[in-house]
Amino acid sequence: MTTDASAAAARRPGEPALTALGLGAPALDPADASPHTFPGGGRWRTEIPSCEGPEALAVVLKEASRLDVPIHRVSQGSGVWMLTDAEITEMVEAAAERDIELCLFTGPRGTWDIGGSTRTDSRGAGLRARGHDALAGCVEDAVRATELGVKCLLVADEGVLWTLHRARLAGIVPADTTLKVSALAGPVNPAAFAVYEQLGADSVNVPSDLTLDHLTEIRRASGAPMDMYIEAPDDLGGYVRMYEVAELIRRGAPLYLKFGLSKTPGIYPYGHHLRELTLSTAKERVRRGRLALDLLARHGADGDMAPPGSRLPGELRRFETPA
Repeated sequence: MTTDASAAAARRPGEPALTALGLGAPALDPADASPHTFPGGGRWRTEIPSCEGPEALAVVLKEASRLDVPIHRVSQGSGVWMLTDAEITEMVEAAAERDIELCLFTGPRGTWDIGGSTRTDSRGAGLRARGHDALAGCVEDAVRATELGVKCLLVADEGVLWTLHRARLAGIVPADTTLKVSALAGPVNPAAFAVYEQLGADSVNVPSDLTLDHLTEIRRASGAPMDMYIEAPDDLGGYVRMYEVAELIRRGAPLYLKFGLSKTPGIYPYGHHLRELTLSTAKERVRRGRLALDLLARHGADGDMAPPGSRLPGELRRFETPA
């Protein structure tokens, strides 16, 4: 289904009733639509975040089968360093069996470091990797994870991103490793989004409070895949944008729909003391995904999903690397 056909077939929430009452919305502007797609076709993929270990991943996969929720990517937030080799291997094998991309976070980062500035009102240096040792820890995580078969790495620091992109070009990590920028460091303007692409990002989380116009502005500057929480956890604002999913896709494609969960305590860094909470919230994230997909279907906007198993971002622009 083409983009134009999808837009023509879809209806907006409440549209028939509001039109009958003389309250119909203005026609959509075709110029607002993103012209970009994923390689191989499709304008949106799905992601279930906060899969903190093999048990949580197993819950997600079981619930996805039960509710018939297609998943392109699962991601983890605590970090490679919080998992044993055996746990990583189990997750790699489980994801590969379902042809799902597994993305693990590189750490450490500012929130768990000694930098007290992250707890001030200004947030100081934020979630960056502080100093050479933190950068080295992220690289160590990346090398270890990819040696165990992980193909996607989450980063929250521009220097880590650029370093891992150079490592990818140099063959230190596999060339088909994808690098994903965390929502913890998401750009809020088109120039910043384009910089992350040039630094090596293969998909970029944007904050869930960006407006529809913001997405259109970004798409005029970059075609790199965008990740966005349809429901954001409370520490990222707790926004719920379920009724906007079709328009988010129209404006933001190629777009990963991330199914987070508000009104729940944070679970990073994960440990077994958080087991019950982590497993129950993992299950509910899949259900939230089913709700969003059902809504798209009711509005006739569920076409153009990227093929299951697709993971690569297509041709992207990069800065020149040092010789």
